[in-house]
Amino acid sequence: MLMPKRTKYRKQMKGRNRGKSHRANSLAYGEFGLKALEHSRIDARQIEASRIAMTRKMNRAGKVWIMVFPHKPLTKRPLEVRMGKGKGPIEKYVMNIKPGKICFEVAGVSEELAREALILAQSKLPFKTKIVSKEVEHELF
Repeated sequence: MLMPKRTKYRKQMKGRNRGKSHRANSLAYGEFGLKALEHSRIDARQIEASRIAMTRKMNRAGKVWIMVFPHKPLTKRPLEVRMGKGKGPIEKYVMNIKPGKICFEVAGVSEELAREALILAQSKLPFKTKIVSKEVEHELF
């Protein structure tokens, strides 16, 4: 599971997830990528499931870049516990996703195989995404 090695503070407040992604909103390493279209959170398990689905589809050919990392701790109180007594223990780590964020990048495989692998990764994520490529991206911007 992906999680930070150490953090300054063990627990964080929820915060807000507004606006569009200003960083990592264009392909940096790969030829094809998966771009988020809506606000959401991505969990360490979902990142790992997407990565495994892509690498298996590509038969470990080519290269996959994971452009997201879950830094934010989410806490949860146990079931049937009364109110009060402080904040609950950390349950998992997540990352807030904004529209426009590139989550995964792929290079070194054919366009057809990359598209199939990214479609498998899309199905593992809890938000809408679209597949982008270097050629299309240059036309848009």
